[in-house]
Amino acid sequence: MANLRERIMDYSLGNNLGRFWRLFRRRERTSSKLWADVLTFFLNRMAHRRGGYIGRGARIEGIPSLPHGLHGIYISRYASIGPGCRIYQNVTIGEVNGRAPRIGEGCLIGAGAVLVGDIQVGPGARIGAGAAVSTDVPPGATVVAQPPRVIIREEKQA
Repeated sequence: MANLRERIMDYSLGNNLGRFWRLFRRRERTSSKLWADVLTFFLNRMAHRRGGYIGRGARIEGIPSLPHGLHGIYISRYASIGPGCRIYQNVTIGEVNGRAPRIGEGCLIGAGAVLVGDIQVGPGARIGAGAAVSTDVPPGATVVAQPPRVIIREEKQA
């Protein structure tokens, strides 16, 4: 019964993105420009209703975890996002001169974070809430505060 309740709540809040991701994948597979334009129209309408935007050329592997739905999320058409990423609300993954971030697998991007420009975010990196990132982030590092600071966790040797 709890599963049904969760599904009803997700649907009522607009967080049920299953249909959105199915259309997104179908648009990636289509070879017809007309069909891609029609799918883009519907995807943009769905995203706009949820307060978000995912650009037409964005490469997203797998389905990212969006705990708050698409609310306030902007992903540039030039961005690349690896599998297993978790993206919170009001995140901007933007472009500068047609170049956007490349985000590795298993990254966490906190609420209100801004990633812009031609940067590489390594696998397993964590971007703290409200951080503005415009430089590369090493794998497994954490970026926090304003101005952003990179914290690299040293692995203990046995």
